[in-house]
Amino acid sequence: MNKLITLFNHFRYLILIFLVLLVVVRPALSAEINLPLLGDESSSNISPQKEFELGRAWLKAYRSRVNENHDPLLRNYLEKLISKLASKSRLEDRRIELIVINNSTLNAFAVPGGIIGVHTGLFLYAKTEDELASVIAHEIAHLSQRHFARRLNQQKKNRVVSMAGLLASLILSATAGSDAGMAGLSATQTMGMNTALRYSRQNEREADRLGLQTMIASGMNPSAMSSMFEGMLKLSRHASSKIPEFLRSHPLTQDRVVDAKNRINQLKVKNYSDNFEFHLMRARAIIAIKEDPNLSLNYFKNQLSDTGKNKNAAIYGVALSNMAMRNFTTTDKLINKLMKISPNELLYKMAQIESYRNQEKYTTAIEKTLSLLKYDTKSYPLRMSLAETYLKANRFFDSEKILNSLKNSHPNNPEVWFQLAEVRGLSGDIPGVHLARSEYFILIGVFDKARDQLMYARKLLVNDYNKKLLIDQRLKNLEKIEEDIKNL
Repeated sequence: MNKLITLFNHFRYLILIFLVLLVVVRPALSAEINLPLLGDESSSNISPQKEFELGRAWLKAYRSRVNENHDPLLRNYLEKLISKLASKSRLEDRRIELIVINNSTLNAFAVPGGIIGVHTGLFLYAKTEDELASVIAHEIAHLSQRHFARRLNQQKKNRVVSMAGLLASLILSATAGSDAGMAGLSATQTMGMNTALRYSRQNEREADRLGLQTMIASGMNPSAMSSMFEGMLKLSRHASSKIPEFLRSHPLTQDRVVDAKNRINQLKVKNYSDNFEFHLMRARAIIAIKEDPNLSLNYFKNQLSDTGKNKNAAIYGVALSNMAMRNFTTTDKLINKLMKISPNELLYKMAQIESYRNQEKYTTAIEKTLSLLKYDTKSYPLRMSLAETYLKANRFFDSEKILNSLKNSHPNNPEVWFQLAEVRGLSGDIPGVHLARSEYFILIGVFDKARDQLMYARKLLVNDYNKKLLIDQRLKNLEKIEEDIKNL
């Protein structure tokens, strides 16, 4: 995928940023309003629908520049958590698009139009699912209150710099890092980037309060917010000049920590259970961050001294690290050990399937996956796993059938289209390869490459009147997508 992403060169990237910026250069009319509803005065400059379109355009530019994590299990877990929180929040438009960035920094962000980004590094700092949820609930509150649109109304003269900074600062935090990136920027750009996502104290307190309400309504431990805040504050004090990215855009003060504690102390004391799935997902995030399985193996071995449930998560991490090193005897032994402890744990079963697939025991892997799909026919991770097993077993048409269903249920997921293009190529469907690639390029904002792929397919299907009409319509749609970006 990295080879395809590099096709989006620097010149086209700058053009796309410029087109995105066009949406925010219109006059702003309103002052800040406390707790606005969608359609209030803050909508006079950027309506909720335009925010949605802007967010999707922004995401295309952002995706082309960062290392996105495509782990189906991790993505599915975060989507479920976000959906759970959003359903109990004040967010009215719940068309949320998640992007997971493989980066060790403590960061999460919300972009106008329902874009929520999570760095895998957030799993390093959150000790429980509730702490992770407290950060996401805070970001959802920023979306529900449309804090970015309200700030644009206030900044008027600086709104272009602010929007440019929004894209540039998040790209830097997910790639070279803030210190390396800042050195090469002008003072004006640096100022814009520093303020791009820097919310006011009032915005932060409002997001804290509403995020806390969302946590309570979702049945999650509200005290996790204060514990996460305290951990962040401690981290910032020891971070010297390299402040974590999340704290650059969400300045944290002792007053906010105290305020959160006071609100929580007024609540009735309850017992909350710790979701073990979080710790397994945390293990997957750490393996992605470490990249080298030897490093992750050493990390999890050091965690084996834990006598609690987290020890099983460490064993899971050791098993996955050994699998990456192709030590299948050790892998299978550890997975079997875990399955004896928790025979119904889906992640253990999927790890076993992955091990079978890597050992080329495709028939067994397929049978076990199909058995699990009987209980959850719409499972994104299971269907992606089955498509991969079919592909490895050279059952290309079966793999394509699964991926075709996934492109319908997950049309905005670039990884689905990327895998579909590969499968179609192996099955000999060259026009289908070009059509799948065109959708992939559209999702990452490389419109010229998308157009090329559509034209290649059109030439091959010139005698197929119906398909040619569909391609012509898609070309018109592509023109409209580009025009919409220019005229948001």
